[in-house]
Amino acid sequence: MDGMTAPTARKVLLAAPRGYCAGVDRAVIAVEKALEQYGAPVYVRHEIVHNKYVVKTLEKKGAIFVDETAEVPEGNIVIFSAHGVAPVVHEEAERGKLATIDATCPLVTKVHKEAVRFAKEDYDILLIGHEGHEEVIGTSGEAPEHITLVDGPGDVAGVEVRDPDKVVWLSQTTLSVDETMETVGALQQKFPNLISPPSDDICYATQNRQTAVKQMGADADLVIVVGSKNSSNSVRLVEVALGAGAKDAHLVDYAEEIDEAWLEGVSTVGVTSGASVPEILVEGVLEWLAQRGYGDVETITSAQESITFSLPKELRRDLRAEAAGKLAGGESA
Repeated sequence: MDGMTAPTARKVLLAAPRGYCAGVDRAVIAVEKALEQYGAPVYVRHEIVHNKYVVKTLEKKGAIFVDETAEVPEGNIVIFSAHGVAPVVHEEAERGKLATIDATCPLVTKVHKEAVRFAKEDYDILLIGHEGHEEVIGTSGEAPEHITLVDGPGDVAGVEVRDPDKVVWLSQTTLSVDETMETVGALQQKFPNLISPPSDDICYATQNRQTAVKQMGADADLVIVVGSKNSSNSVRLVEVALGAGAKDAHLVDYAEEIDEAWLEGVSTVGVTSGASVPEILVEGVLEWLAQRGYGDVETITSAQESITFSLPKELRRDLRAEAAGKLAGGESA
């Protein structure tokens, strides 16, 4: 070797669990089933899940993605995304004579119900989440006069409530667990009688994916997170990887977005994917890495996931007939 040190063996640490969670799986299948059952077009309000590949794939099958309910022609079917919608959106669909399929993740629905319950009891609700995120807009819409958004620990100083003895916190389901607890800690200092939600709002899948990244982060020179930039839980995985000691971490939608320069001096690459990412995209990244000498893959498992959710009940009805009935002025079930 002419006195040179042998290069360190290259390997990949593959996080498990990763990729699709039960809520995303349910939402994507809901769109596919609706297209099968009712035929194209089926309209979807906002991206069904925050992933470019998934959206493009469903568009090819006949799904039409719109920003607002008003863009859907009368008498059609509209699907609400996994992130949930405010009650006003359901009213808009009713006015637009639309048949609806609600693909909101059941764990998001749980937070909506908590918001409604605490608002009824006249609590001030401090919603920890990212301003402008669809999930936050949907939850806030359940009780806008009771909810104050707290976007991270830096927001806490400016939070004001009517009665410090009647305050509860809730959160977006896809946040960083550590940062959320930091925000909660700051809120508890300010409001010692702050109530916590009956069960943790951050979803099991978000937590599990962050735990897996923490386990491998310290051992990785580079972590590649497969996911889209508008996916909150995917963006959090990059932050968690860096916080856990990874020397470098990047978010990519596809393998071809990886910059070869990132591999300079790298012996261990960590790979994971956000909760809205199909496994085919991870396989593409592993293939790309294998072609560059990173063919040895070790799976780092932090949890086993077996949760599944049943499909939206509306898929068991004839929605085309319901939509036609609304157009004709009839009432639907």
